[in-house]
Amino acid sequence: MTTRPIDPEVQAIRDLLAARPRPADLAERRKRLDALGGSYPLPRDVRVEPATAHGVPAEWTEAPGADASRVLLYLHGGGYVAGSLASHRPMVAEAGRQAGLRTLALDYRLAPEHPFPAAVEDAVAGYRHLLESGFAPGRIAIGGDSAGGGLTAAALLAIRDRGLPMPGCGWLVSPWVDLESASASMETKSAEDPMVQKVYLLEIAAMYRGGAAARDPLVSPLQADLRGLPPLLVQVGSAETLLDEGVAFAGKAGAAGVAVTLEVWPDMIHVWHLFHPQLAAGRWALGKAGAFLREQLAG
Repeated sequence: MTTRPIDPEVQAIRDLLAARPRPADLAERRKRLDALGGSYPLPRDVRVEPATAHGVPAEWTEAPGADASRVLLYLHGGGYVAGSLASHRPMVAEAGRQAGLRTLALDYRLAPEHPFPAAVEDAVAGYRHLLESGFAPGRIAIGGDSAGGGLTAAALLAIRDRGLPMPGCGWLVSPWVDLESASASMETKSAEDPMVQKVYLLEIAAMYRGGAAARDPLVSPLQADLRGLPPLLVQVGSAETLLDEGVAFAGKAGAAGVAVTLEVWPDMIHVWHLFHPQLAAGRWALGKAGAFLREQLAG
C-alpha cells in the first residue's frame, strides 16, 4: 500500500501551527487565534464597515460587484470561547467575494463569560436584524466554521422553532455539532489533526454549556430533529477529528428530507479555509462555497 505524499502547502500550515502551540491561558488562546487568522492582509478592494445587529457587534464586508440584496450572516469559529471579527475577516471577505454578496459577521458573546444560550440568542438576533433591514429570507445565508458551524445549525433550528421565515441556505465548515465528542474520528484522526483534540474540546464544551446538557439539541445539533432546515453545504477535511460528526450530521439532515451537499476534502485539516491566502485547497473550498451560495440565493 502506497502513502500519498502530503501537500507541501498543507505541511507549511502544519509547521505554522506547530510553531504556535495553543497556550493554557484563555486570554492568550484568544490572542493566538486572532493572530492566526488575522495575519493575512485584507485585499485593498474590500470595504469594511462596523455595525450593530440588534445590539450585537458586527461587521459588514463587501467586495466589488457584490449584490447588495443578498447577504451571508457569518458566525466565526473558536470553540465558543475564542475567535472574533479579526480572526476570520479575510476568510469571510473572500467568501463574500466568491459568492458575489455582502457579508455580515457577528461578534457574538463568548463563554465562559457568556455561556449557552447567549451565542444562539445573538445569532438569532443577527438574523432578525437582517429581516428587519429589508432582506428577503430567501436572499439570506447563514454560515460558520467549527463552533460557528455548530452555531449555524443551532441558529437554523431556533429560527425554525420560533416560527421565523427560514433563510435560503446554510453553510457549515468543519462543524462542531457533538459537544460530547463521541465520534470515532476523535481517536482515528487524532494524530493527523493539528488544530483540535478531544481533551481540548471537552474542556471548552464545559465552559460553553454552563449548566446545559451536552445533548441539548441547541448545544449539540447532531441530537436535533433536523426536519425543515434549508439546503445545506457541509465541508469537512479528511484529516480532522471532527470528520465523523460532520458526515453524520449531513447524513441525518439528508434522512430528514433536507437537501444536503457534503464535501470531504482529502488531507485537509480543521477549517483549512482560514489559510486560503497560502493554501490552494482553501481557495478552492471557498470557491465551491461561493458557487453554492450563489445558486441557493439566486431566486
